[in-house]
Amino acid sequence: MKKGLLLISISLGISAVAQETKADAPVVDTTKAWSIQGQNTLMLNQAAFSNWVGGGANNVGWLAGVNYNMTYEKGKDLWENIVILGYGQNNTKGVGTRKTQDVINLSTNYGREFRKNWYLSGGASLQTQFAGGYEDGNNPDAKKISNFMAPGYVNIGAGVTYRPNDNFTMTLRPANARWTFVLDKDLQYAGSYGLKNDGDSSLFQFGFLGTAIYKVKLMENINLTNTASVFSNYLDHPERLVLAYGAVLNMKINKFISSNITLDLMYDHNQIQKTQLKQTLGVGFAYNIDNGRKRSDKKDNQSWMKK
Repeated sequence: MKKGLLLISISLGISAVAQETKADAPVVDTTKAWSIQGQNTLMLNQAAFSNWVGGGANNVGWLAGVNYNMTYEKGKDLWENIVILGYGQNNTKGVGTRKTQDVINLSTNYGREFRKNWYLSGGASLQTQFAGGYEDGNNPDAKKISNFMAPGYVNIGAGVTYRPNDNFTMTLRPANARWTFVLDKDLQYAGSYGLKNDGDSSLFQFGFLGTAIYKVKLMENINLTNTASVFSNYLDHPERLVLAYGAVLNMKINKFISSNITLDLMYDHNQIQKTQLKQTLGVGFAYNIDNGRKRSDKKDNQSWMKK
């Protein structure tokens, strides 16, 4: 009897130690700190005519682009990086080759959370284009009005970022330095992009910059991404706001085929005192990259990006 009680006591003791050891074992965090989402697109369009009474000109066009969002999130740290590149051309019989899309947009923003969903942040961005633009529909024989880094805009600033979920991010920078670069000598004359003197290659401004990104899932495989920004220069005519809005409507047909509609609106007194508008429509190949994303208690599931 005594031996039986001894064996039971030893067994219970071993079981208790095992349970205590298991309870004290550290929980492994399998959540990824880096989330990389991207889309690579190649849009094609073509039209051909032969003895067509309604008229028309043979043409072929293409548009290629990449759109990547790389986010690091761990503890109170949030670091977001955006890469947007796009270029396209159209060749029409009797007219020649014209540029239809040209954009370089790079940005980075680091934040440290000081209260729920709010971050003290700082970052930088670069906006320009790959090739020259011309007054008459990008006709190389017409007057040149833009080129690579002419203009090019560089922003560096600090402020706060509000990010309640993965579909909405707003950054407010009351201290933001903005440089306008015009590195093409043919465009370095007074008044062009706000330059003060002929031969100037840059313009410095300091003011307030606000940016926002809002993503909406309209229905299955149809997503809308809205971007907006506003800049006010404290140093000269702060009432002349630089305003920009962009929308990308992505309609996914299957894993590799999708249709994109883009709309861009802009007003910049230093460029032209009129509202600028650009719209594109394309159907073609799209390849998405999604390595998984961070899911924490305060984050919504980024289901808008899923298949």
